[in-house]
Amino acid sequence: MSKEWSLDDIAPQNGRRVIVTGGNSGIGYHAAAILARHGADVVLACRDEQRGAAAVARMQGEMPGARLELEQLDLASLASVRAFADRQLSLRRRLDILVNNAGVMAPPRRLETTDGFELQFGTNVLGHFALTALLRPALEQAAQASPERPRVVTIASIAHKTGRLNFDDLQATRHYGPMSSYRQSKLANLMFAFELNRRLRASGSRVMSVAAHPGVAKTNLFRDDRSAASRTVRSALGSLIGALFNSDFSGALSTLYAATAPDVVDGGYYGPLRLFETRGERVGPAKIASQARDEADANRLWRTCEVLTGVVFE
Repeated sequence: MSKEWSLDDIAPQNGRRVIVTGGNSGIGYHAAAILARHGADVVLACRDEQRGAAAVARMQGEMPGARLELEQLDLASLASVRAFADRQLSLRRRLDILVNNAGVMAPPRRLETTDGFELQFGTNVLGHFALTALLRPALEQAAQASPERPRVVTIASIAHKTGRLNFDDLQATRHYGPMSSYRQSKLANLMFAFELNRRLRASGSRVMSVAAHPGVAKTNLFRDDRSAASRTVRSALGSLIGALFNSDFSGALSTLYAATAPDVVDGGYYGPLRLFETRGERVGPAKIASQARDEADANRLWRTCEVLTGVVFE
């Protein structure tokens, strides 16, 4: 970057259509709100319709006239992902920015999606893989309609640096570790973004694939609805992170940079630059662990995702 980037540098987004998964809270909420404030038509794709409706009402109260839509999407259900994509494609409207933001972080015991996948891998990885593949026609429509290239922004994490893909036990059926499964899912998210970029470039598409991470941010991932003890621990951890590292608002800046900045490059990965990439409002290229650059593993992961989801990129 030639100068420090800020929200004031976001160009008008009028006429652009955006989908943000998990747009009802945390980083997704702030990213959706700021894009709407800059004129975009924003779809909040939310698992919980009641929370989604509350988020839309809050945004509209702060921004009368904002162009907002609420759509139900449960990334832990491939049927829900397909139904959401079918509804979006039936509108025959272009998609300029897809923000793959929603996620699950480190439930203390192994849980499964509707389709029987380990919850973190199934939601964070397979759900977004299928969603992106199914929405590609709308992204390509935007590529044909506008000089501004459409973008897929996938949210990864600095946790990817210690992640490993365990192809022998991707679903953690033999051994489940809350954080090891989370780190694997975030590594997979980043590898997906890079592999998607390679495949888009090979096909001659104008669609961009980039990734971002929020640093260490206090988000709704630290809210826990399971037990009193678990809620207490996560609440305390979230408060500590909020005090020492990024707020969810600051955490959204790298997402917004990846989604809108003109100097973002194909296959780029962006995050905050202060305190070992954990915090700060200065955003730039993020560090990438060597395992995230493994193209053979990325191709294997891609083929595995196609088999598990039954969705093939075309």
